[in-house]
Amino acid sequence: MNDDSDWLAERFEEHRPHLRAVAYRMLGSLAEADDAVQDAWLRVARAGAGEVENLGGWLTTVVARVCLNVLRSRRLRREESLSVHLPDPIVTVEAELQPEEEALLADSVGLALQVVLDTLSPAERMAFVLHDMFELPFQEIAPMLGRTTDAARQLASRARRRVKGAETSSPDSDVAQQRAVVNAFFSAARGGSLEDLVAVLDPDVVLRVDFGPRRPAVPSVVRGADAVARQAKLGANPAAELHPALVNGAAGMVITLRGRPFALMAFTVVGGRITEIDVIADPERVGRIAASVLGNR
Repeated sequence: MNDDSDWLAERFEEHRPHLRAVAYRMLGSLAEADDAVQDAWLRVARAGAGEVENLGGWLTTVVARVCLNVLRSRRLRREESLSVHLPDPIVTVEAELQPEEEALLADSVGLALQVVLDTLSPAERMAFVLHDMFELPFQEIAPMLGRTTDAARQLASRARRRVKGAETSSPDSDVAQQRAVVNAFFSAARGGSLEDLVAVLDPDVVLRVDFGPRRPAVPSVVRGADAVARQAKLGANPAAELHPALVNGAAGMVITLRGRPFALMAFTVVGGRITEIDVIADPERVGRIAASVLGNR
């Protein structure tokens, strides 16, 4: 490496946490975010920084363009599938956030918002994420999308309406109180009555399950306290091992069977009741995204 290459590599590493956060918000997948950042580095290394004045802004642009291509390719694949897909959450041991995890969670974006972002078109998601979350001006976003500044502004506005339309009341902020509700849910599911279980659920609770590519035809959305409670009772396995964790900063649970990853459950708790339950039931994926929790067992 020459001096210029060394300098560029060092600057890129300084910006990597921010670039990874941008890619994660854009893609909702930690693995794809890391791939996108690496792809961006290869492009940057080939092109060189040249006379770039705002290196951070330029690197963000490169990563965003890579992510846009991924989103467009992914959208074509998903149009062929009707199953639920949940984005990768940030799964951590309670009270043990690492600096890179704090960077990813800096915007306090819960899994519920990530689910909504996943429903946006690639262009809407890019305009909204870059402007509303990372404060890039529309003048810089527009050329990435091949749109005018006004068109980019309209895309972000449309996305903003979708996000606001999907918002519920603010989740409870006290993680200890969230944990108490989640523990009550599991206690009732395993040994309590159906009424005990319904009592910790919001009447309009939504359960989403992402079974992964191996079981795409399984019904994966259940609505209403009675239906979700019955599903939880049916799915409760007394042999399952429960590992409390933070899922995007909120109380969640990693579940193993005979020491092997089985499922990850994320909960949204509002007013002391569970309003949303998001489940990733793809053991291979759970093993990857919950490695920090499972590695401590």
